[in-house]
Amino acid sequence: MSDVLTFIDGKVGRIRLNRPKAIHALTKDMCSAMIAALMEWRDDPGVETVIIDHAEGRGFCAGGDVRMLAESGSSDGADARAFFHEEYRLNHLLFTYAKPVVAFMDGITMGGGVGISQPAKYRVATENTRFAMPETAIGLFPDVGGGWYLSRLPGRVGQFLALTGARMDGAECHYLGLATHYIPAEKLEDVKAQIVVKPDRIEGILGTAGATAPDAKIAGNLIAINRHFASDRLEDILASLEGDESEWAQTELVTLRSKSPQACKVSLRQLAEGARMTDFADEMRMEYRIATHVVQRPDFAEGVRAVLIDKDNQPKWNPDTPEGVSDHMIDTIFSPLSEAEEWTPLKL
Repeated sequence: MSDVLTFIDGKVGRIRLNRPKAIHALTKDMCSAMIAALMEWRDDPGVETVIIDHAEGRGFCAGGDVRMLAESGSSDGADARAFFHEEYRLNHLLFTYAKPVVAFMDGITMGGGVGISQPAKYRVATENTRFAMPETAIGLFPDVGGGWYLSRLPGRVGQFLALTGARMDGAECHYLGLATHYIPAEKLEDVKAQIVVKPDRIEGILGTAGATAPDAKIAGNLIAINRHFASDRLEDILASLEGDESEWAQTELVTLRSKSPQACKVSLRQLAEGARMTDFADEMRMEYRIATHVVQRPDFAEGVRAVLIDKDNQPKWNPDTPEGVSDHMIDTIFSPLSEAEEWTPLKL
């Protein structure tokens, strides 16, 4: 059975992630299969809309094939670059797709799962949704368009999510605009069936099935987030949290100190630059440059070792302090590639 199922159901193109043992984490072949289906349906008058969901299992998509990326990064990085290039092409294709896309973010939606759901016109969260960009814990950064999406969230929530990897539930996703609709999971199959019958009535179908989301817990922390995460300098954020003795601030301080200082500084600059961009292709080009450089730096291999392989959760970051991460190091990570190596979107 394929790791991703693509088929036409009535007048709807269906993309169903089908790798449950890995919580549907993306591989390069899965990205290629999704691209092929989307390109085929793009000019097919028989396909009016696209649905992205997952088969069995507790998550929509937990990210990408991180172990492969780390193994590749420890050698020549070629396989990692090939994966990122294809994945980012998929992200850009979805972002620019002319036909409406409905993504069902039911369950774990992290990393690569964010990249294939956030470009969708309709993004459905449920009581099972657990949204996060946890990359700084493994020395990476919130890619797949994170610099675009997170930087456009209210206040400094995007910076908070990028640095801490905090998990948002379905109600919080709806509150922040990461999801357009909040629908109980038990209604999803009926909603999909209705869309297949009447793809021109998506708005009404989703609206009718929608429920009032519970109170968003993050709403009570917005003032604190905006104050403590106001700066684009990691040192300033840490100092601000250190000066606040509240339980929330001290908890977030402990969380931040466990993350890769390099990854945190990369993320802050990524969001600052992403906020100023007007073309999503420029965002993906920047993120590909970052990924190409970061995947071969020590923190990525060490983060994957500590979190996913040995699971001791005791990474030895290098540099191990924010002060040790120089502006020159960050400039190098953001530096352009040769013309032959730069990321390019699909020729549409």
